[in-house]
Amino acid sequence: MSAVDLSSHPGHLARRLQQVHHLLWNTMVSEQTTSPQFAVLNTLVAAPGLDQRTVGERVGLDRSTIAEVVSRLTRRGLLRKTRDPRDGRRSRLAVTEEGRAVHRELTVRTGRMNEVFLAPLDPAEQGVFLDLLRRVADAAEGLGRRAEEVREAEAS
Repeated sequence: MSAVDLSSHPGHLARRLQQVHHLLWNTMVSEQTTSPQFAVLNTLVAAPGLDQRTVGERVGLDRSTIAEVVSRLTRRGLLRKTRDPRDGRRSRLAVTEEGRAVHRELTVRTGRMNEVFLAPLDPAEQGVFLDLLRRVADAAEGLGRRAEEVREAEAS
């Protein structure tokens, strides 16, 4: 069997995009605050007081990853956790003043980074590209189920 053209494989291209994003993030945005950490801060700036599970769902992080991200942000003094008075098992999250300052700074930097990241595309293409990425990302749960169905069909 001959080699396949990986330029037509979305997973390969997604990995390459992630590598570029990671490089740009560390160079242009922050070496201290990761992209998922910024996503959590950003979500809580928009909706203070959400619980950890809801924040994780909104930014697309699983339970163990959101727990680690929240723990790191809390240790850095960027987030504050308080017990929900109506449900002691649940913690409410809020961005501290220091967290708000970091968020403001990183918001400007992410804007610049996104301009560089998307520079190969004209403005109309950028909109289409982001729309297509969003559609695939939003369908991620269904894609996992679909992959299982295909694998089971191939096995039978």
